[in-house]
Amino acid sequence: MDVSKLVYMANQIGAFFGSEAETSAAADRVADHIRRFWEPRMRKAILEWVDQCNGEGLQPLVLQALQKHRQKLQPAG
Repeated sequence: MDVSKLVYMANQIGAFFGSEAETSAAADRVADHIRRFWEPRMRKAILEWVDQCNGEGLQPLVLQALQKHRQKLQPAG
């Protein structure tokens, strides 16, 4: 899986929700979108990227969302 595409997609989601005034609420919405619309292997790959590369290339909002909601984003199994 091309992680650079996942980083790009996650940043697009972050840009969309980043216009919200409350950063915490925006992070919640980013994580919710990723949880609902990304397949498990995509979520697993982006979380591994956070672990292995400290989320290099991710917008701060997206990185916050992934870290804050990590448990909800983990694929089952």
